[in-house]
Amino acid sequence: MRETLCAYVFPGQGSQYVGMGRDLCNASSVARAVFAQADSILGIALSRLCFDGPSKLLNDTSHTQPAMLATSIAALRVLEERGMDSPAYVAGHSMGEFSALVAAGALSFEDGLRLVRERGRLMKQAGERNPGGMAAVLGLEREQLETICAAVREQSGKYVGIANDNCPGQLVISGALVPLERALELAKERGARRVIRLAVSIAAHSPLMTEAAAEFRRLLDATPFHKPTVPLVANAIASPLTNPDSIRHALGRQLTSPVRWAESVRWMIAQGVTRFVEVGPKEVLTGLLRRIDRTVERASTEALYQT
Repeated sequence: MRETLCAYVFPGQGSQYVGMGRDLCNASSVARAVFAQADSILGIALSRLCFDGPSKLLNDTSHTQPAMLATSIAALRVLEERGMDSPAYVAGHSMGEFSALVAAGALSFEDGLRLVRERGRLMKQAGERNPGGMAAVLGLEREQLETICAAVREQSGKYVGIANDNCPGQLVISGALVPLERALELAKERGARRVIRLAVSIAAHSPLMTEAAAEFRRLLDATPFHKPTVPLVANAIASPLTNPDSIRHALGRQLTSPVRWAESVRWMIAQGVTRFVEVGPKEVLTGLLRRIDRTVERASTEALYQT
């Protein structure tokens, strides 16, 4: 009988909500210990922010990113306590890549929290210096949207481009505000089923993050990384990494490079992965998996929050 291979996937910014992790902590001492450690490391009541909000503070990216990491790792520790099968691969969507690295033992929880807090701060600062935005485009092929973005870049002299290839029929573009709006107009004219401006004031995964990426690389260089216990399938290259230096390099590229999520998932399926477990709040990645390949088994730790 063929061995069943499992991958753990970790959500990124956008999956947060007020109340996340509360039920999990009520049910599990290991989850409570993770949040208590996060509060101590960061010197703020991160757990209270996750459980009780307010949403405005939780949605501030410098808080969102460590809150997501802490919640995902709390869910992971409960999986481990319950004897869930170990993954053959780990991957994370954008900021979720840091949760995946903690899960694989390549990055300590303490260093992961501090890195994502600074990542959020730098991204917010970059958005203030170079205002931009992001938008989901539903129902266009990647090639069509790339052609639209290229035409708008040439016309405006400013950047707009694909930031996330999430699944068939769902792409996210990112860029300066005026070219972003023009690209959305053209996408609608050329048959996009829907365009949705995201509630962010930054142009993540684009050249508008170049200054933030340069400073973040210095932080990465000063942070110890270890050989992961299982390969990380990286956003920037949609293939596995097992070497600390290559992981550090991929994380340095992440702020300015598109998230190649659909490719990453297909690569894992091609290696024989038949089961994906989304580790963290909500079920955003589970929904994307359904559109990438309906034949794979999908599970989510969101159910743990109700036990």
